[in-house]
Amino acid sequence: MLFALALTSAACAVVPALLTLVNVSEYQPPPPAAEALPPVTVIVPMRDEEAGIAACLASVLASAGVVLEVIAMDDGSTDATAEVVQGMAAADTRLRLLHADPLPAGWNGKQHACWLAAQAATGSVFCFLDADVRLEGETLARCLTAQQRDHAALLSGFPQELTGTWLERLLIPLIHFILLGLLPVRLLRTTTTAGYAAGCGQFLMVDRAAYMQSGGHAAIRHTMHDGLLLPRLLRQHGFRTTLVDLTDLASCRMYRSASTTWNGLAKNATEGIAAPARIVPMTLFLGIGQVLPLPLLWLAWQHTRFIFPFLGPPVRIGVAPVWAASVAVALSYLPRIVNTVQYRQSWFGAALHPLGVLVLLVLQWYALCRKLLGHPAGWKARQYTAN
Repeated sequence: MLFALALTSAACAVVPALLTLVNVSEYQPPPPAAEALPPVTVIVPMRDEEAGIAACLASVLASAGVVLEVIAMDDGSTDATAEVVQGMAAADTRLRLLHADPLPAGWNGKQHACWLAAQAATGSVFCFLDADVRLEGETLARCLTAQQRDHAALLSGFPQELTGTWLERLLIPLIHFILLGLLPVRLLRTTTTAGYAAGCGQFLMVDRAAYMQSGGHAAIRHTMHDGLLLPRLLRQHGFRTTLVDLTDLASCRMYRSASTTWNGLAKNATEGIAAPARIVPMTLFLGIGQVLPLPLLWLAWQHTRFIFPFLGPPVRIGVAPVWAASVAVALSYLPRIVNTVQYRQSWFGAALHPLGVLVLLVLQWYALCRKLLGHPAGWKARQYTAN
């Protein structure tokens, strides 16, 4: 029984391990910038971003090699966000401050702000950027080049995700584990199948015509997960999307405390792993393949025993479950080690990988239970019905 369970654990762990190794060669940084690039409008939705908005906009305005417009859309901030931006706009005519209308029923605040800003934008490409992202000078030009190379209507990428608190370091690196361990990146880049959609809401670069034709953020107005649903929307309309590695070209500190990390990840979990149709198989797959290997190895070792032959040293028998569990442990840790080195992630989180996955699964069930009980998801002093 223990041996069979260890083999099952290894079988579940081998899929993310092999897929990660394959995907590392597919998930690459964008190429060097081309010379002839379309004009781009960077759209930054803001709500109470006083502390960091200046750094975000300064990094965007320092972009090289692009014809640039920046729209900062204030979504009902109650702090000095608008005043900070207004001062920067007075010094740089490429930056405009706009104010969103009151949030209509049925809309998520970010999607509403993005949609309104898109109506005012002049660029032939839109880049929707979260206010906590910081860009390097060549990021936009290289991403526009990659978008053209891949003939993609939408390009997205994951910045280097900075972490500070223990829960950030435990959970945030799992973004890359889930992405590269469960999604065939080649099929994302070479097909328009909606099931292979993926993206990061922190950085979404989309062709204006494709965006408008598909309905843009207005077509996903309810969501809190445009990083997934906007690429899916475009693929459903027959457009190609692509994904690039922005580790060296952008950075982001998503959350700054354990509580905001928990609430931030839980707010849109039911649109991903915690969706009712996914949560049971994903819990079994990740639980058996990522959480169980270490406990199984300990149990297997405890169930081995020594025999004492008449001649020679004692021999330990019953080691087959130990070897099977050891393989499962190695396979479960392999993707985290690769990701930690490749994307400069926390070694603390990597060492506690089984615990991180366990906490992630608990968070998914927490989000689903809140949804089933009718509890709204709260974010930025607003309450939303969980999708």
